[in-house]
Amino acid sequence: MPRVLVDAAAVPADRGALIRYVDGLVGALHRAGADLAVVCQRAEAERYRGIAPSADVIPGPVAITNRAARLAWEQTGLPLLARRAGAEVIHAPFYSIPLRAGLPVVATVHDVTWFTEPEHHSPSRASFFRSATRTAVRHARRVIVPSKATRDELVRVLAADPTRIDVAYHGVDTAQFHPPTEEEIRRASDRCGLHGQPYVAFLGALEPRKNVPNLIRGFARAAARMERPPALVIGGGVHEADVDAACREVEATVRVIRPGYLRAPDLPGFLGGALVVAFPSRGEGFGLPVLEAMACGAPVLTTHRTSLPEVGGDAVAYTEPDADSIAEELGRLLGSPERRRRLSAAGLARAREFTWDVSADAHLSSYQRAIE
Repeated sequence: MPRVLVDAAAVPADRGALIRYVDGLVGALHRAGADLAVVCQRAEAERYRGIAPSADVIPGPVAITNRAARLAWEQTGLPLLARRAGAEVIHAPFYSIPLRAGLPVVATVHDVTWFTEPEHHSPSRASFFRSATRTAVRHARRVIVPSKATRDELVRVLAADPTRIDVAYHGVDTAQFHPPTEEEIRRASDRCGLHGQPYVAFLGALEPRKNVPNLIRGFARAAARMERPPALVIGGGVHEADVDAACREVEATVRVIRPGYLRAPDLPGFLGGALVVAFPSRGEGFGLPVLEAMACGAPVLTTHRTSLPEVGGDAVAYTEPDADSIAEELGRLLGSPERRRRLSAAGLARAREFTWDVSADAHLSSYQRAIE
């Protein structure tokens, strides 16, 4: 088993799906007995020592809290640190890689929507991630992707060599994401100002490809047909202008609540307490929010786009991403308690198939291939 250095210093500070990927993977690599070093931001060192007690946790320099400084350090300081740590492989879990590492590099490419749907990203972010993805595909010894759909898109869009791409599905942390207790549901409801009112939930970044404006419009149209409609709660992310505009379009009688970021302890109650978790994304590299909602026992409505059917299978309901389709499918779900119960049970069963331990095994195989 090669000694691997995981560059957790590259993980964004917003602690979204990408941090859950790195945390889940590092913990599972520790349980698998991997020979592991983790470099991280200084403020994260104690947390990673708790996640992976057997790992050699190495705090990076103070300066790398600045993104530009971290990217420069990645090219020079990270390879030096890896050699000092005795690493045989560097795992770069967030697109960008050191170009002259002096040892094999494995990179994770999470999705290809920077190329396929550039209009749904800010120009500066899309430009950076397109460049980083091209570099990873060209120079990394192995590329890890979280779904077959992402692998196929890399091959189609960038003519990537499929023999150098390894699929490793994400897992779900069932200690954090689980069917909630009544107390967890009550606490999450109260924090959102619902106080027991039924609701439809969304959780994720409020970026264009998540399709939140069409969710708001579709929900409003479904609610207009109901005598006592639920609320719509949009959890997570920085508020975006298109989301603000969609909220202004709906009737005053339609209740849309935007609590912002929700604390990790509130997520099981928030997701598992919802009538439906709606995630009508236009495209995902994996779709971790769908898996986490299923693990909390929530009925899920998502789209057929990219990797989402690989995650949801037959255990979720599907819609097209336009507002009319969302209104139609959401209305059907809200009108059928029996169907919601079936999806809840099916989602729980399917979520158990996605574990970080299985994901770690796939990563270890990729590391081994990188040095062969």
